[in-house]
Amino acid sequence: MSSTTLLEANAIEAGYGASQVLFGIDLRIGAGEVLALLGRNGMGKSTLLKVITGMLAPMRGELRFGGAAIGGHKPDAIARRGVAIVPEGRHVFPNLSVDEHLRAFARPRPGSAPRWTVEALYGLFPRLAERKANAGNQLSGGEQQMLAIARALMCEPRMLLLDEPSMGLAPLLVKEIFGVIARLKSRGIPILLVEQNAHAALSVADRGYVLETGAIALGGPAAQLLGDERVKAAYLGL
Repeated sequence: MSSTTLLEANAIEAGYGASQVLFGIDLRIGAGEVLALLGRNGMGKSTLLKVITGMLAPMRGELRFGGAAIGGHKPDAIARRGVAIVPEGRHVFPNLSVDEHLRAFARPRPGSAPRWTVEALYGLFPRLAERKANAGNQLSGGEQQMLAIARALMCEPRMLLLDEPSMGLAPLLVKEIFGVIARLKSRGIPILLVEQNAHAALSVADRGYVLETGAIALGGPAAQLLGDERVKAAYLGL
């Protein structure tokens, strides 16, 4: 793990009304690190993302980003600090072209040259460059996922949250999307990767956590988790 902690969650508890979902979550993401968050449906992954992005206030615990407390802050305030999410299901605008999507989401940070421009993202996603005049509803599922990632990068995030990026995609497209994640990792983009495809996620991540019934059941280096018999049995079908 990087010596510089970017995101830090300490004893986070959260839920909906009287129903508690998260129980004492401790989590760290270092600068430039890819962290995989694994778990079956209903284990609390989406709830944790909602806490991190400000869509849900924690009941208890502390959440810090870049050294500043952000627990319970509004989503727009957290986004301005540099947290960007690529939501499950992609949610691209059906009538906007690829080019319009990217230009509409440009959010250069004051006082610094943009790291991500439309041209840079077309270099990262050549398929989007070929489809730049196409509307969102004319793209394949894989192309929509690429657009959703590129759109988030246009906000110049300090950290990227990816929620189930492989969901509903053919195996060849899953491989392509994880190739993009690997390239972002090589450029030092910190990523929290929420994913049910454990093998693909751990193959690109530095570390991983496994959530079970709202608590962290396992955690450690990605290579170690790939070799863990419990992970193999529960998530890798071995």
